[in-house]
Amino acid sequence: MKKVHKRICVAVCMATIAGTGYAATASATPEAGPRPRTALATSSLLGVDYESGTLDSGIAGLTTTHAEAPDASKVESGGDGSSRSISHKVTLDDPDYVSDGAPRSESANNELEASLIHVGDVHRYEFSVMLKDWETGKGSAGDIIFQGKHAGGNKPSFYLMAKRNEIAFRSPLLELQAPVVEDFRDYTNKWMRFRVDVRWAEDRTGYYKVSAQLPGESDFTLKKTYTDVNTFHPENPTTFGYIKWGLYRPASSTQAGDPVTRVVQHDNIRVIDLGRSD
Repeated sequence: MKKVHKRICVAVCMATIAGTGYAATASATPEAGPRPRTALATSSLLGVDYESGTLDSGIAGLTTTHAEAPDASKVESGGDGSSRSISHKVTLDDPDYVSDGAPRSESANNELEASLIHVGDVHRYEFSVMLKDWETGKGSAGDIIFQGKHAGGNKPSFYLMAKRNEIAFRSPLLELQAPVVEDFRDYTNKWMRFRVDVRWAEDRTGYYKVSAQLPGESDFTLKKTYTDVNTFHPENPTTFGYIKWGLYRPASSTQAGDPVTRVVQHDNIRVIDLGRSD
């Protein structure tokens, strides 16, 4: 298996969860203060920084958008502490911004074996994101900006979405959802960093740990922890999962008052191996 090492490492974090149903029996622990740095035996499985100036970041096999619009995905000058980043753009009601049957433009690691998701893995996912000239939507839909996806057309295990004024973490099959950034309007056109630690389990031994570092903050803050959850839970049989980053607008609608066009930028996407749980 091929391992890809990142050249520019920017710490990132990610957001959080809360919910109903299954979530009522899960353990959720919010923490308000900065998370102390701890020594971890880690291994980088994937690092995507776009310093190559290409949509695949110079990584053979990295999946790029299938949308046909020439600006659905492009490398931008300037990143989070670096010289380049990637933007993904989606315009509703325009077939050129449809990818795989839905209004989206995303990149993914689904062809990069070393960084895929398997039961027993304990992974850290980090990325930087900028909501470019983001307008607040009037509708209730959320626009997905990062997801941990089960293969085979299954629903995601988790995703991070921008919804109205907040950024929320959601695990749809577990019915977990809560805001991570309660109001992002002061951070539009600024880089935010997110992190999600996941123990991938088919039983109630898994966890999600979601953190964020907002502009002006010197370190990550652990927003919430969910333990005793089944994190590898596809609806249909599959043996692996993967991550996607970009913009996916599955329920957004101009009729509901959602902005026609949205643009999001990503940088410093990382998959870090924290060991195995078996």
